[in-house]
Amino acid sequence: MIDVILQAAALIVCGVLWRVTTPLGLEAESVRRSLTGVVYVLLLPGLVLLVLWQAPLGLDSVRIAVSAAVAVGFGLLASWLWFRRSARPNRVVGALLLASAFPNATYLGLPVLESAFGPWARSIAIQYDLLACTPLLLSAGIALAAWHGGGGQREHPLLALLKVPPLWAAVAGIFLNLAQVPLPAIVHSWLTMLGSGVVPLMLFSLGLGLRWAGTWRHQIPLVLPVALIQLMLMPLLIWGLAATIGLQGQTLAAVVLEAAMPSMVLGIVLCDRYNLDTGLYAMAVTVTTALSMITLPLWFAWLI
Repeated sequence: MIDVILQAAALIVCGVLWRVTTPLGLEAESVRRSLTGVVYVLLLPGLVLLVLWQAPLGLDSVRIAVSAAVAVGFGLLASWLWFRRSARPNRVVGALLLASAFPNATYLGLPVLESAFGPWARSIAIQYDLLACTPLLLSAGIALAAWHGGGGQREHPLLALLKVPPLWAAVAGIFLNLAQVPLPAIVHSWLTMLGSGVVPLMLFSLGLGLRWAGTWRHQIPLVLPVALIQLMLMPLLIWGLAATIGLQGQTLAAVVLEAAMPSMVLGIVLCDRYNLDTGLYAMAVTVTTALSMITLPLWFAWLI
């Protein structure tokens, strides 16, 4: 697991260095938007379709989705209980709630699980995200952001879900899987080619999105409870829940590691759109991602 984390960290650091040095005059934010756009619209749907077309689907898929939904709900509840009596502005509290509840289940979780357990574990990360985290983000997450920020135009959750290409790929993959449609060799090769670019571009883009704001001394005390919830309390809860509802072995370990992922990078987009504290959210992503390089190996060592 240490080797896995070091390899992931090396790609993340490449993104951070790009943000600092801006090679060829290419700004990090512009590069990040372009790369994540390609991954989100083309490469990740290809990988999702490939994985879910072949993955064993059954009661474990339901258990994974339930675990993910409970984890998000717990993150929201725990952070609300922690910050509700603070005198912070709503836009600050909203950013902290998002950072505490929604993990980087795909952009970091997928490469970590694949490297730690093998290609089969990609389906765990994809199901954890697309069957629970993404629908909750585009419904409860957007409602929460709009309530606390007040900026932007609130979109109907169903319309938001219809605009998620990986979700369409997931629906297609599950349908083809359950219908027992064979995967042609040429389609397998093409989807494999698309999917091979997902992991390095995800990790590099993650590094591009990390920010260290100038007011970090005031932000760290607010971010540390987020790190405690995301990296320690949430996986501990899901370990107990997932084992209770029937997940076992490496599947259980993979789900717990998903619950132990840091705050998701894409939340920055919601903060910008709904006038939440984007700088604070970015700091939460940076701190939780850095700390996860320590906590993920510890969780892995404990679970395996």
